[in-house]
Amino acid sequence: MTKIYSWNVNGIRAVTKKGTLQSFLAAHDPDILCLQETKAERGQAEIEFNGYQEYWNSAAKKGYSGTAIFTKHEPLAVTNDFSSAIARKYHFTDGAGRDSLGEGRVISAEFPEFYLVTVYTPNAKDDLSRLELRHQHWDPAFLAHCQALEKKKPVVFCGDLNVAHTELDLANPKPNRGKKGFTDEEREGFQRFIDAGFIDTFRLFKQGNGHYTWWSHFANSRARNVGWRIDYVLVSSSLRKAVKSADIHPQVMGSDHCPVSVTLDL
Repeated sequence: MTKIYSWNVNGIRAVTKKGTLQSFLAAHDPDILCLQETKAERGQAEIEFNGYQEYWNSAAKKGYSGTAIFTKHEPLAVTNDFSSAIARKYHFTDGAGRDSLGEGRVISAEFPEFYLVTVYTPNAKDDLSRLELRHQHWDPAFLAHCQALEKKKPVVFCGDLNVAHTELDLANPKPNRGKKGFTDEEREGFQRFIDAGFIDTFRLFKQGNGHYTWWSHFANSRARNVGWRIDYVLVSSSLRKAVKSADIHPQVMGSDHCPVSVTLDL
């Protein structure tokens, strides 16, 4: 069995200072841990990840964005960002000229049975200034990236996708329709992964609403479970039978997101 966890930690230095990352690792003992929004470079987090190989993709801008993979199993290869062919094909700057390719948002690790990709998808922003970037450029490019890997072996991808797929994936769908994280364009971008054959692993086991991975800091939202499911683990359809469990872990504190996980029997 391989236990894969994904967590937007909203700053790895903050969760290590609080001790929440250390207690999480001790309690859950993931084989592979994917982190998003690390907001740091390797060596800045004051923690020893004993038994884990570390792979980082940090943003050019200090203290911003960033991803990391910690794994007990040494990968065959690890790459950051998109291939040069995909980078050339898609235009990644938004209306303000910010280039999302320099924000440390993707890491891909090759293992014997599958590729593992972790992603921190750009936020559309309150004013939707990055919605076009998301819809026309980032989402199609990330799908192309995963499909290119899938030609070689099955893909597991996980992370903060910054979108609630359906009305069941957020507590208050009606007032949030058309707002960041729940626009038709962002939802369409997610649906394209489903249409391409990728499986939302959590929905293999649990249906309905009330299952969330992110909560606003306002109005005691987490305690009242008024949240959004925007963190996911998806797998190639060929891995469906290998998925033995998929969970959300709202009891794990330390960030405005909680971890999500999948257990594979390969």
